[in-house]
Amino acid sequence: MTDLAIPSDAADAPAAPPGDGECGCPDYVRAGLALSRRGVLGSATGLGALAAGVALAPTAQAATSLTFADSGYSGDTLVVLSFRGGFDGLSAVVPVAEAAYYAARPNIAVPASRTLALDSRFGLHPALAPLLPLYTSGKLAVVNSVGQPNPTRSHFTDMDEMERAAPGSSLRTGWLDRMVGATTTPGTFAGTAMGATSAPRSFLGPSVELALRSVDSFQLSGAGNATEVARWTTALRALHDGAADQYAVPAEAALGALATTTALKAAGYSPSGGASYPSGSLADALRDTARLVKAGVGLRAVTIDSGNWDMHADLGRSDGGWMHDQLTSVGKALAAFMTDLGSVADRVTLVTLSEFGRRVAENGSGGVDHGYGNVSFVLGGGVNGGKVYGAWPGLAPDQLLAGDLPATTDYRSVLGEILERRCGLTAGTVLPGLPSARLGVVRART
Repeated sequence: MTDLAIPSDAADAPAAPPGDGECGCPDYVRAGLALSRRGVLGSATGLGALAAGVALAPTAQAATSLTFADSGYSGDTLVVLSFRGGFDGLSAVVPVAEAAYYAARPNIAVPASRTLALDSRFGLHPALAPLLPLYTSGKLAVVNSVGQPNPTRSHFTDMDEMERAAPGSSLRTGWLDRMVGATTTPGTFAGTAMGATSAPRSFLGPSVELALRSVDSFQLSGAGNATEVARWTTALRALHDGAADQYAVPAEAALGALATTTALKAAGYSPSGGASYPSGSLADALRDTARLVKAGVGLRAVTIDSGNWDMHADLGRSDGGWMHDQLTSVGKALAAFMTDLGSVADRVTLVTLSEFGRRVAENGSGGVDHGYGNVSFVLGGGVNGGKVYGAWPGLAPDQLLAGDLPATTDYRSVLGEILERRCGLTAGTVLPGLPSARLGVVRART
């Protein structure tokens, strides 16, 4: 079986940034090696990779109707988009009122005149222009000066801690594994890593996870047509008949997931509302996510990775270059995703995360090194958008933390609010030690 999930406790290595612009930082390379090791496990073990246990997937019903109720959950589908490598929030959401920003970045700062005004303090990078209508219509909110406790500026450590989301505790599971586990009767698609062949550490633990590169590529290896699929399905079911649950349940789940994706592939897919996705892996993953949300396969938590953000050199200018091109893809892909969802966006919340932000001052190579405070975007039908949230500390030298933008909002406060108001969960059971502060970024689901 290709593109199948590895159970989240079946590998000891964390998922690492899949981006193709790694900086060569020692911890980044270490994380990349870990990802490769886990990926090898996934490609080598097929159905056996599921042996640690996956809940049963809907099978015949999915194959015939494509749409069915998820009776165990009534909250939003939570989509977590991770900007791997350290996202430069100060380029994406520009502090146009800060003279210190322009003094610290004489070559790479985004001119105020080129930004798209969010309020009197901040402007959106021009490459993110497709997101402005979402902001003005109240479906996109910005949270500034976001970070996590005890930052290290290490890719490996900070990604690990962000996806565990339990600082100061002995928990070693991932926060999305705990989120899925806090819901009732999760199915195979409840926790899905989209656009990937292995799941991130946020899914580490006993709950369901499914990793698939794409809906249409999910298939039985070696089964090139419907006849071969039917033969292999019959054989595999017979092979596991009477086997212990630890073997039989994941095998049946894998075949159930295959039935669902096969039916979806046969039905084909055209984005709704005139949505036009750009090319690229991010857009492909968002398109498939919208497809599965609308098919009603029981998505509860989805992870999508966007790599290539570790811009130590040659970040570029506001009218071209590395950052401009990356943000262009993000803006177009997210706008298409929201258009494609249409009214279904009322039951979807997407939040962006990154392990850390970048330093305020540019370096001698036209880039920015590892920093602290960052920006997070929150999109969806239940978002109180059109506003920049979070206490802004300023960028004067005496307002910085060792040269970095301080984090005045714990990222878990944003996640906790989404879990409570949009997913209908007790956030403290998912995020131990969760701060009590809430910003009001999302509305309570009715």
